[in-house]
Order: sequence, then C-alpha cells, then structure tokens
Amino acid sequence: MKEVPFSFDLKAPDFVPSDYDNHIQRKLSNMQGQYLDQSAYEAMLSQDDKLLYQVYELKRPEIEGELLHGISIVHPGKVGDEYYMTKGHYHTVLETAEIYYTLKGRGYMVMETPEGDCAVEELKAGSVLYVLPRWAHRSVNVSADEDLVMFFAYPGNAGHDYGTIETQGFRKLVVDKDGHPEIVDNPRWSPPESA
Repeated sequence: MKEVPFSFDLKAPDFVPSDYDNHIQRKLSNMQGQYLDQSAYEAMLSQDDKLLYQVYELKRPEIEGELLHGISIVHPGKVGDEYYMTKGHYHTVLETAEIYYTLKGRGYMVMETPEGDCAVEELKAGSVLYVLPRWAHRSVNVSADEDLVMFFAYPGNAGHDYGTIETQGFRKLVVDKDGHPEIVDNPRWSPPESA
C-alpha cells in the first residue's frame, strides 16, 4: 500500500486503471436469487457462467479519513428481461455516502433506504451521481453492446452490507420492454417491518 501521494491513469476505451490492487469478477453464479426470472437464470447458468461485472480497486486502509476508490465495469446483457447489474449494497456504516462518475455507457442506479424510500437515476457518460448516506445502491447496464464504466469513491470505513439486498432485492427493477429500459416494481419486495 502506497505511503505517499499517488496518481494513476484511466484511458479509453476500457478505463481499467493503470495501477490497481484488487480485481473482483462477478459471474452469473455469484448472482443467485438476484434476478426475478429464476427460470431464465437457471437456463443461462446451465449454458455458461457469464462474467457480468468487474471491479478494480485501489486499496487504502479501511478507516475514517481514507477514501476507497476504483472502477466498476458492468457488461451488457440480460437475464430474461432484466439487464445485467451489480449485486448492490448498503454500507455497513449506514451514514456514509458514495460518488459515481460515469466514464462510458448507459444505465441506471437503483437506490433505496431501509425505510423503503426509493429512487432511480440515469447514468450516462459525463454524469456524476451522489449517493446519499443510508441509500443502498445497484448499477444496471441498459446498453445492448457497450460496457457501463464508472469511477467510484467512498469513505474508507464504510464497509459493505450485501446480505440485506440478497434477501428480497431492490424495490425497483430495470427491465427491457420492447427494446427500451423500463423501471417497474419488484413483486418480491415487501415493506420493511416497523420497529
């Protein structure tokens, strides 16, 4: 881990960092239970365990004051009518935010709070998205043939909570409807239980 200020390059067309510490590859098999159409999921998985998205991380200490950052690349494709997407997560420290800068492609960020509020924001090259504290988030690539590539940064102590989302998914889904993305309700989602 670097102990002095540092820089790295992000060059088109792929924007893979010139220097990185960790490369995560999420395949179809890593997304068990995340797609609504489980029959389509199982049929696809029986044919090929496709690579859905990748993350290139530049490691920093996971402490307050540091910024964790890197590149997320969601590949184009669909499971049934639902576009390829990331697992999505809350931050373990709920009161931490995250910034995304879209470098390439087209997509949406699906977001929600533990209380059930939801929002969906469009992602396109050159757009910056600020994800507020308390908002879970998942990126979705709606392009037919282009990667969705984003630079991200968040507090070093934020952590990741994937488990909450794995139980019932997000409140909204992004699906292909006659060749165009449409945001629809997730029939699996149910309101959080009140305390």
